[in-house]
Amino acid sequence: MSTDAILPQILQQLQTMQIAQQTMQAKLDALAPPPPSSATSPPIAIPVARSMSTEIGASPSTPSSMPHHTLSTATPSEKERERILYPGRVNLTTYPSQHGIVPYPLQWGASSGSERGPVICSRLPASIKNRNALGAHSGSYSIYRALSIALGSLSPTHKPDFSMTEPPIDIPPNPAWSSKGGWSMGPNPAVHGPIVSMDPYGHLVPSVFRREIEELGLDVRPSISVTLAHLKMSELDDAVRRGDLKVDGKIVQRSPPLPGGIESGVEVNISKAAIEPVWHLPGVAERFGISELLLRRALFEETGGSYPELITRPDIKVFLPPIGGLTVYIFGNPAFLRDESKELTVRVHDECNGSDVFGSDICTCKPYLTYAIEECIRGAQAGGVGMVAYFRKEGRALGEVTKYLVYNLRKRGGDSADKYFKSTELIAGVKDMRFQALMPDVLHWLGIKKIDRMVSMSDMKYDAIVKSGIPILRRYDIPEHLIPPDSRVEIDAKIAAGYFSSGKQVTEADLVKTVGRTWEEVEH
Repeated sequence: MSTDAILPQILQQLQTMQIAQQTMQAKLDALAPPPPSSATSPPIAIPVARSMSTEIGASPSTPSSMPHHTLSTATPSEKERERILYPGRVNLTTYPSQHGIVPYPLQWGASSGSERGPVICSRLPASIKNRNALGAHSGSYSIYRALSIALGSLSPTHKPDFSMTEPPIDIPPNPAWSSKGGWSMGPNPAVHGPIVSMDPYGHLVPSVFRREIEELGLDVRPSISVTLAHLKMSELDDAVRRGDLKVDGKIVQRSPPLPGGIESGVEVNISKAAIEPVWHLPGVAERFGISELLLRRALFEETGGSYPELITRPDIKVFLPPIGGLTVYIFGNPAFLRDESKELTVRVHDECNGSDVFGSDICTCKPYLTYAIEECIRGAQAGGVGMVAYFRKEGRALGEVTKYLVYNLRKRGGDSADKYFKSTELIAGVKDMRFQALMPDVLHWLGIKKIDRMVSMSDMKYDAIVKSGIPILRRYDIPEHLIPPDSRVEIDAKIAAGYFSSGKQVTEADLVKTVGRTWEEVEH
């Protein structure tokens, strides 16, 4: 018998032994007595971290114990406080066959919210055995929640009161919320599937899953919130003064004067939604054309092993990653987003704190965003609707630290357009990590079926949206007069790399001629 034929048999036998060992360990865990509650009792014993195999569902090694409080500075009162906050033993991980582990039914892509089921990732005693999702709500802000609990500002068992928090506008289900609609961006685009990077029922949690929250006591939380607001930007005040925007008293209106009758500009009526990421791991893997196994392993390894159940719980298919989400800003009637007879203007914008907030002139992010907002307003005033999706993907998802390191390299190494992408690759190893395959989910969540005007030069965004089944009828690049001089390097490099441009054409040979200013040209 060949080696290739023997290996599968050996693997099957190992998997059978692993399952048996998991079951035995779970029964032993269930027999263990609960920790004593007396203030004079010995410290809680916590198992040593269990070794992990490279395969999902691998069996742990035999656990051993170690003293809980190994920090010499831990006082008796601190130890007691920990016991009050977390009275149970520390569960480093769980396994599918473990005694008492019964995930609440969750059928991703079901035709209704009640059939789909709620997303439950809480580790509270009332929910931990029913968890059907990994990770934590609020993305990266979950760390601040942990800190608040440790400091005593927040109780870990706090139960939110969701009364009067329902959305003031209607974002109803549509086929893309379920397996009846949607698409695949993997190797087989003919395969259809639902939204996979957010919970489309995330804004309807208190109503759709009221029974699970109120009767069953499960910790189910919204991952989307929708509200109304007024948008105020000095750039919009300038646009009104120039005559580029009109005050119509409905979408754009005068702001109340400041004390003393001083004019305070204008404000724009908007609807907006905040969205936390919720990933259906098989669907996310399919979008990128990789295996779910590889996706889980990479997530586990590159988060420093923070989520071991990515490896030990292959039965749980949903993960709330510790990353930033996005915000949707809607200009005009939100119902027009899903009305194909209405003209829709869209900008998909990835966060750039240095430019968007502080006005850095090394890139075109803020002027492009401002221009898009003005276009959305003009479209809404003409009877259509506008939408800006603002993703937290700072520095092309490379992060602000990496971005500033690249800035240093560019300014010291000669800031020319021909080196623009090369500088990023030298530091980060890749020029862009935004990978737009998940981005169109928010458009499908809103029921968008076509985009009349897309304010973007990005070929990655355009290709992702069109491939997802949403046609784009017209594209807008940033007008020349809005490009800061020092950001010409960025724009020319992007045009030469294939980004959309309705005017200027740039070749690779031209790039060496586009040079940014040096540090020495400006006093610091």
